Amino acid sequence: MVRARKRFGQHFLEPAWVTKVIRAIDPVGSDAFVEIGPGRGALTRPLAAQAGRVTAVEIDRDLASDLRAAALPNVSIVEGDFLELARSALPSDARLRVAGNLPYNVAAPILFTLVDWFGGSGTLTDATLMLQREVADRLVAAPGTREYGVLTVLIGHSAQVKRLLALPPGAFRPPPKVHSALVQLRFHAPDPPVRDLSVFRGLVQAVFTRRRKTLANALLAFRESSPQPALERAGIDGKRRPETLTIAEFARLSDEMEP
Repeated sequence: MVRARKRFGQHFLEPAWVTKVIRAIDPVGSDAFVEIGPGRGALTRPLAAQAGRVTAVEIDRDLASDLRAAALPNVSIVEGDFLELARSALPSDARLRVAGNLPYNVAAPILFTLVDWFGGSGTLTDATLMLQREVADRLVAAPGTREYGVLTVLIGHSAQVKRLLALPPGAFRPPPKVHSALVQLRFHAPDPPVRDLSVFRGLVQAVFTRRRKTLANALLAFRESSPQPALERAGIDGKRRPETLTIAEFARLSDEMEP
């Protein structure tokens, strides 16, 4: 049996928890899944038994080889780093679902990649993912809270996020030093729509580098010119702090920024 490798952040789901996670995912025969980080196949096998097709993306060559040797009839193995794959390496089904146990150190980049590849296109319907509890907290955070930030706004702009399960360290082998959570993202077109998505994302990322400053000061991290005219056009008080703005307010403000 292939041992967990620390450099890949591997923690394998225990059998007692597999049933709970599969029940939460609720696969059906017409589903086509992309599984990120299948590991030893704990989720892959029950997914394959209930879904129509599974494409499993595994970075560890030994684990990929073992899964390939299992020869599950409706499972395809893609060996490589999900973050480095071209979109063309994944299935071209009109509607896809994603499942996975994400390594804690790359969870946020994978979430952003999913939004970039699929968000709003209708290709991806949802992603059910195991994440570090603190990442899940950030995904579902409300404005004005400590957890509310870049991840909340940029993912929430293109997906509805729901926490499904809490997973203790003992749900995995080897047990991690942190608690985990199972969350589901249901993707939708950017809401509200923005005039320039790159401006919206750049603005959000910039102001949260100065989250304890007033919004008027924090915006100078995005544009050196005075932000006051844009704030006035957007109807937003520049004395507020960045973490108090809703996604809709960030969208309105980004649309008022000069190109």
